[in-house]
Amino acid sequence: MKTAIIATLISTAAAFAPNAQPAAQTALNAEAADRRSFLGAAAAFGAAAIPAAASARVDYENVAYLGGGSTVDVNNANVRAYLRLPGMYPSAAGKIVTHGPYKSVADVYNIPGLTSAEKEVIKKYESKFVAKDPAAEYVIDRVNNGLYR
Repeated sequence: MKTAIIATLISTAAAFAPNAQPAAQTALNAEAADRRSFLGAAAAFGAAAIPAAASARVDYENVAYLGGGSTVDVNNANVRAYLRLPGMYPSAAGKIVTHGPYKSVADVYNIPGLTSAEKEVIKKYESKFVAKDPAAEYVIDRVNNGLYR
């Protein structure tokens, strides 16, 4: 990358340099012209090698299910979304976010090691759960999203 930057700077400076050399130095002029064309080509290659900006998905259509509303997405919501549901956090909520993905809300009951008390509290809030398709942007931060009290 440094070479491409230096080549760009040199080719730019060479374009504005005065061309007042004696005619006797034609071999030197040919070498300089070859160098300028090489550096110009290197600068063009360097500019072409810079990747274009990726088009990111700005709006997530299921953002309401990530914990800001009354319904919680069991596949994408962070563990902190379960704080609004008394009895869910931390034990049942921790097990929900560390397992999955779930095809339906009923799959939550198949979590290994789920106690009967945790199953009861999940049953209590089952109507508030939804199982949307997992989105990589949100699944990666389900256990710890870096927000602390």
